[in-house]
Amino acid sequence: MSTAMARHRHRNGWPVSIGKAAALSGISPKMLRHYESLGLLAAVPRTDSNYRQYSQADVHTLRFIRRSRDMGFSLDAITELVSLWHNRRRSSESVKRVAQKHVDELHRRIEALQAMQRTLNHLLAQCPGDDRPDCPILDDLSHPASTFDAKSGAKLYAAATPAAQVGNTRSRH
Repeated sequence: MSTAMARHRHRNGWPVSIGKAAALSGISPKMLRHYESLGLLAAVPRTDSNYRQYSQADVHTLRFIRRSRDMGFSLDAITELVSLWHNRRRSSESVKRVAQKHVDELHRRIEALQAMQRTLNHLLAQCPGDDRPDCPILDDLSHPASTFDAKSGAKLYAAATPAAQVGNTRSRH
């Protein structure tokens, strides 16, 4: 590390090592290196010994990435959001478009999960849960039951057996 860099670091604690940046951002060092390799962070300076040195701005970006991941955004969406966040000339319309796409996908996933829950609840009600081998849960699971929504391409759940279909009659739309 250069003398000037060492003096600057001593004054305010920045830049920080990968371990400290990881701790401050809530992201593991492994994921931090991964995000760096994807270009989500600008090139991180290194010491003469080749150790990464992260600035406050880098840690702030890592926190942004962490929060975006916590909200369930894909890495592609996060890449776009980070780019928009750093672009002061962005339009809020662009940001809203990314968020709306994610909300639409979450809605589709929630509907599919609710359909699965309804089917499983019905199958649980149909299963006697006794010492006999007959089980409508296993009967249903042994049949193909996945379908795809042609419009969205999302995987939807449809019960395979007639007993399960009775319990899964609520509309998905």
